[in-house]
Amino acid sequence: LGSWVTYGLGSESRDLPAFVVMSDPLNRGLPKGAAANWGAGFLPSVYQGTWLKPKGDPIDNLNRPAHMDDAQQTRQLALLKKLNGGHLETRPGDAELEARIKSFELAYRMQTAAPKAFDIEQEPEHIKKLYGIDEKRCDHVARQCLTARRMVERGVRFVQIYSGGMANQRSWDGHNDIQGNHSQFAGETDTPIAGLLTDLEQRGLLKDTLVIWGGEFGRLPLSQKSQKPGRDHNPHCFTTWMAGGGIKGGVSYGESDEIGHHAAVDKAHVNDIHATILHQLGFDHEKLTYTHNGRRFRLTDVGGNVIKPILA
Repeated sequence: LGSWVTYGLGSESRDLPAFVVMSDPLNRGLPKGAAANWGAGFLPSVYQGTWLKPKGDPIDNLNRPAHMDDAQQTRQLALLKKLNGGHLETRPGDAELEARIKSFELAYRMQTAAPKAFDIEQEPEHIKKLYGIDEKRCDHVARQCLTARRMVERGVRFVQIYSGGMANQRSWDGHNDIQGNHSQFAGETDTPIAGLLTDLEQRGLLKDTLVIWGGEFGRLPLSQKSQKPGRDHNPHCFTTWMAGGGIKGGVSYGESDEIGHHAAVDKAHVNDIHATILHQLGFDHEKLTYTHNGRRFRLTDVGGNVIKPILA
């Protein structure tokens, strides 16, 4: 989704990536699928997400070496640009090479812009408290949400934050002890998300910023046998919520059957969700296409309808 949005809208900031990704900082690993989750697929590589390392410097080798001054770095980059340009002339139309060259150029510009965007210590104490910074259970997500707001303010188009990591009990995938699992991750995210929405609204940014919360499936209404029961995957019925960005507040759309096993009323497919998101960003989802292997592809494939009842 982030790659398609970036492909359609381009980058608002010349000095920061258009699509940024943050993952779990508590040594619980990357989400299942790792970098493929924010890859560009068959879209040009320049539209893939930029992953921020959860610990240490968010981006490797971003700072200029201590022994190099501005003039030396300028000459180095000029030489690199000349060499890259010559290489590209021998491989016209190579999207991956073009993306690599653009990433070098962006990295240079980020040396000034990125440290300011990432430095949440510039924020006043009442804003840090609003997000839950320094609260033990949610400090890590609070810092990510505040960083996300700072990046959005500076023109980053799409920010994606992953809650949890790889293994089942290190993510929302509660096959065991679902009560403990979901209570933990809800506790990690509740205050930071509320703080983000409040902060965006106070700054007048919420009306122009679409916040989306969701996953790829829900949980079955049946317990998995265990000393502390969990629940298996349910792709037939689950919830996604959206706020801001022209979405009507305080409404719900769709209903499950009586036991929460299947969507039963006003069913919404993932293509409908994508169509709605793209609509709120100014696109007709049927016209945002990319030609690959001779076929025109859409994010919504051959389906999708805008969910109009939730629009403000």
